[in-house]
Amino acid sequence: MSRTRGAWNTKGMWAAGVTLAAVLALTAYSLLAGNDGGGSDTPAKGAASPSASSPASPAPTYAPPADWTEPERWTALPRGQRTDERGSQVGFPHTVEGAVAMLAAANTTDIEGGRSTVDEQMRIYHSYAGKADQSAQAAERVKAAAQQTDKTLAQEMGVSEGQPLPAGAYVRAHVIGYKVIKKSDGEVSVWLLDRVVQKNGETQKEEGSYTRTLLAAQWQDGDWKMTADAIRQAQKDTAGQAQPPIVAPGDEEFNNGGWTAIRSAS
Repeated sequence: MSRTRGAWNTKGMWAAGVTLAAVLALTAYSLLAGNDGGGSDTPAKGAASPSASSPASPAPTYAPPADWTEPERWTALPRGQRTDERGSQVGFPHTVEGAVAMLAAANTTDIEGGRSTVDEQMRIYHSYAGKADQSAQAAERVKAAAQQTDKTLAQEMGVSEGQPLPAGAYVRAHVIGYKVIKKSDGEVSVWLLDRVVQKNGETQKEEGSYTRTLLAAQWQDGDWKMTADAIRQAQKDTAGQAQPPIVAPGDEEFNNGGWTAIRSAS
């Protein structure tokens, strides 16, 4: 495994991280707002905030270590058994790794060309949200949050709202590590470590950030699904606890923080 040293040690990386973190966990955390009819103790807008309680917290300016420290824990996550009509992998095995694989898939996005944040988040919502959490109101919350992110990206990339991104522009997120919080046959909660990168055009420099996201899954109808109940339980289970550091594989603190690195499945 290799990486470009010094790629993250740039001025403005914290600001970039705040913007990029807004593309993560929009679907999962939009489910928390109003799904039980009695209000929620976790605001849906949390996905766009870098506070400690946010679903996606970006790392401030980060310089990779000069020496590579091999991660002590590696996992090749299983793939879904099939691809659904929206292009998402589904049908993950009934194991802890299967739950993590679903959550990783739901936290992996590719926004470029005419594919918007709305497109990606609605795909994730329909493919991975539990049935009890799906409603017209929940879908509208997911869409509204994604539209706000698309509006911000359009401004940053110099295009009109609703127009395709410039040639060569993209925002991509993929999970590079995880740490299990709690596990059982029916529910698994984890911290996910993502790498999010943004490029505003063919001649622009790619900028990026690492983010840490709290997510959870329940086993429902033969597959793992994201649910508001599982996420709320994960929040309770981690309340007052130290959060794992936001560091890349290869950093000694990656091992000290209990992260497991993810290998690409064959």
